[in-house]
Amino acid sequence: MKLKRENTRMVGKLAVITLAMFGFGYALVPIYRAICEMTGINVLALGEQTVTGQKATLPANTQVDTSRTITIEFDANSRGPWDFKPAQRSVKVHPGELTTVMYEFQNIQNRRMSAQAIPSYAPQQAQPHFNKLECFCFNQYTLEPGEKKSWPVAFVIDPKLSKDVTTITLSYTFFEVGGKTPPAPVAVVKDHGAKEQS
Repeated sequence: MKLKRENTRMVGKLAVITLAMFGFGYALVPIYRAICEMTGINVLALGEQTVTGQKATLPANTQVDTSRTITIEFDANSRGPWDFKPAQRSVKVHPGELTTVMYEFQNIQNRRMSAQAIPSYAPQQAQPHFNKLECFCFNQYTLEPGEKKSWPVAFVIDPKLSKDVTTITLSYTFFEVGGKTPPAPVAVVKDHGAKEQS
């Protein structure tokens, strides 16, 4: 009898805890909304404006440093017989501003090939501040004979880049992966003191 009473009491406590957790789950949305409004991160309100048909006005990107302009130059090198070049040679950007440029590639060989690009930067100190969000250099590509492709590079220059840097050169070297590029010749050393035997 005592055990049955304890079990009933335990079931009652668990039911109360379950109801409290369920109620807390429902209370999270108003709590989250209140926190967002207090901190100025009114994400829910922006979403509601879009759903109701009113045009949501998003805040301006405050990360863009409009007081500075950096020239980004683009270079392309290739190891192999194919065409590889940037669609434009340079752009002027503000640090923090998202920019997209295109690179063009054509396999001018009469065979299928796989290739990949490796980037390099000048000056070297710019590398950690050159943030690529999308880049063809992340993957290997296979192209059929004569196939042409255009690939994007989307990047942002970190506003923390030294103010001394006003020009950055982004250079890509495009090389064949697992291809038929011959290896470097190996030097053969002959021992002149030994007599050749036939």
